[in-house]
Amino acid sequence: MTRLHDLYDQQGQSPWLDNLRRAWVRDGDLAEWVSRGVRGVTSNPSIFQKAIAGSTDYDEQFAAGLARGDSIEEIYWDLVVTDIEGALAVLRPVYDASDGLDGYVSVEVAPDLAHDTEGTVAAARELHSRIDEPNLYVKIPGTAEGLPAIRRTIAHGGSVNVTLLFSLDRYAEVIEAHQAGLEELVASGASPERVGRVSSVASFFVSRVDSEVDRRLDAIGGDQAASLKGRAAVANAQRAYALFRERYAGPRWEALAAAGARVQRPLWASTSTKDPAYPDTLYVDTLIGPDTVNTLPDATLDAFLDHGTVARTVDADLDDASAVLDRLADVGIDLDDVTALLEKEGVAAFTASYDDLLDTLAAKARELGGS
Repeated sequence: MTRLHDLYDQQGQSPWLDNLRRAWVRDGDLAEWVSRGVRGVTSNPSIFQKAIAGSTDYDEQFAAGLARGDSIEEIYWDLVVTDIEGALAVLRPVYDASDGLDGYVSVEVAPDLAHDTEGTVAAARELHSRIDEPNLYVKIPGTAEGLPAIRRTIAHGGSVNVTLLFSLDRYAEVIEAHQAGLEELVASGASPERVGRVSSVASFFVSRVDSEVDRRLDAIGGDQAASLKGRAAVANAQRAYALFRERYAGPRWEALAAAGARVQRPLWASTSTKDPAYPDTLYVDTLIGPDTVNTLPDATLDAFLDHGTVARTVDADLDDASAVLDRLADVGIDLDDVTALLEKEGVAAFTASYDDLLDTLAAKARELGGS
């Protein structure tokens, strides 16, 4: 047994792997991660950009796509779907053993759809149809335009990983979209078994909040600002957990639970530390609690396996978390502005990775004499 097993067995938190590459599926590395306690996998356009552009593992399938006359974008999705399907097979025993709680693999809709509701709905349904496995999550950005797509995808019976969440206000809207979607599904006559197969997580990003807030605190200067560095992200996430506990209780949720619904678990994302002055397990050790997921890059998983601390911390001192957010406002940090910027930058970063990879594949096609 490892610390990752202890996270789940003792604290009810599911550790997932925030990375994927073909060699890991092919050579057994992913299966080894599962044996060490990993219970799910997340991916995004940046992860696939690094995996596909950084190795020759995809060349044979790429060449076959060119020979068929497929477009570069069609070939990209073929490469991605192959990796996702391989990972789904590795994680399926976890899904079965946990009765559908874990064992999921996430694939994101094309990032250029982040502000296109109808395009996102269509893409989510196409991915669920193309990859017809119960442990697939389709990732939908939690943008304003993504909210109705989240609701409609859930109402249609699709499992969703809502990504790129930074603010408490937007997270509240995502919870509303999740519950409204479930209510539509129940109203359509879906059985409790069918409703229970619809799963969702809300990916609340952590370290990027500290990166931007710390930059602004440095610009403000002074002892009070300095004392708040490295504290915004954890406080923000801890308050998100409090919101989760509040909204998944009471008559509305109890009616949904009676109809077979599962809670939408908070998933802590962007949990590797960006500032080397901070402990490498900062965003794991401080956010442990029941009904949560933490998706970690492999290096952070290794660090936690070596020296992480397994203890319930996510709601140990919510008054302090609130006080930190109040003090940030007092020194001039506008957290709403921070989170709006981070959402915009997150969408742009994923779009850039997607576009860069398509450009790389197009250049490779020209080298091979393809179209």
